[in-house]
Amino acid sequence: MQPRIRIKHTMEKLASHSGLILIGELMNSMQLKTRLDNLNNVYCDNPKFPHSDVLFSMMGLLSIGKPDFDAIEIFRSKQDFFTKALKISGCPSSPTIRQRIDLIGHAADDIIKEESALLIRSKAPSVSAIETSAGKFVPLDIDVSPFDNSKTKKEGVSRTYKGYDGYAPIFAYLGVEGYLTNLELREGSQHCQKNTPQFITKTLGYVRQITDQPILMRMDSGNDSQNNFPDVNREGVQFIIKRNLRKESRQSWAVLAKKAVEKRFQNMENSVWIGKTDIGINGQQLPYPVTFKVTERHTKKGQKLMFPEIEVDTYWCSLAELDANEVISLYHDHGTSEQFHSEIKSDMDLERLPSGNFSSNSLILHLGMLTYNMMRIIGQISLEESVRLQLPGSRGKKVKRRRIRTVMQDLMYMAGRLIYSGRMCFISFGQLNPFAELWECILRRLRGSPLMA
Repeated sequence: MQPRIRIKHTMEKLASHSGLILIGELMNSMQLKTRLDNLNNVYCDNPKFPHSDVLFSMMGLLSIGKPDFDAIEIFRSKQDFFTKALKISGCPSSPTIRQRIDLIGHAADDIIKEESALLIRSKAPSVSAIETSAGKFVPLDIDVSPFDNSKTKKEGVSRTYKGYDGYAPIFAYLGVEGYLTNLELREGSQHCQKNTPQFITKTLGYVRQITDQPILMRMDSGNDSQNNFPDVNREGVQFIIKRNLRKESRQSWAVLAKKAVEKRFQNMENSVWIGKTDIGINGQQLPYPVTFKVTERHTKKGQKLMFPEIEVDTYWCSLAELDANEVISLYHDHGTSEQFHSEIKSDMDLERLPSGNFSSNSLILHLGMLTYNMMRIIGQISLEESVRLQLPGSRGKKVKRRRIRTVMQDLMYMAGRLIYSGRMCFISFGQLNPFAELWECILRRLRGSPLMA
């Protein structure tokens, strides 16, 4: 029988969130601190903490999945590691964070987006493109994802298309890695297309600060509007947008499909036609080729239907070189953005925003955007370093990205012992920590120091 593990209290100084050091390095690699401390039209009489200390503290909480203001109190009462890791002058209280965020509101949104774009360009290992028959394109996935804030009286909370009360923010993710380049907090009842053309224009401005590669923008049927099509000012931008059939007859699409292409697939349950057309079902010339997939279902739940059910999916695509199957496959890959939504809403616990003010929640979501990108950068660097160090599990299946939850569990929540010696502060992980070497390599890369052999 193995001896029982017992509890012992010592005077050692232990830090349970060593990953905050990595976040602090990324924060201080930007000009964000200076820009936040010099915000225009934001006045605070005799503040004990500058704006940057308050907002950096909030990002520190977001990076460990604690978006609640009161979560800061544990870092004020027990240790000074939080302030040392984030390189701030002091740790503000919960009321200070709440009041300062209410004061700043929307004033810092554009600054955060600009600094986020510059951070991705300078620190991200890569912004990966996808291979198509028309060349390489960096995917730009734009989508709305409702936040459930039901049973609250927060400003801007209203009925979403998902059937619950909340917000309906729009997000734009860049690259296979899913870097968040732009977002906008919206009231829950706002239609997803409202203000979206302006959002796209701003997003492409941030994208061009990150990469000059050709862009493939992908959107779902809620944004089926010609106002979203690229214009002369959007060079190097192609798009795939799922069409909204609106009042178009599915039977008419089935007739068109049967005339246009040979049947691609058939069994006892389904018949499928896939193809492209330049002419609509009413004989009109279309502004861009439309890819279609028409499915006739002959059975349902094992029962043969007297009349087949017709399903129709159609897509706008500005790349005439792509065949129909490739267009559909590229659009289906747009579904990966649902995972990115999940990482923000679940892993970072940002779905139920903490403030009752709309502008304050908008600022918190923007801080979450920057924190998300910092952890994404840390995760992507860790993938590269895992391969270089030949760590167990780094070979075999190629991984494109590391989930935010994994970054938190493996790197952010890493316990270390603080040692003060010779007027210097050290952190020690001990020999039983399997990620210690990887963590140190990530820190060296963020600091621009030589890597370990």
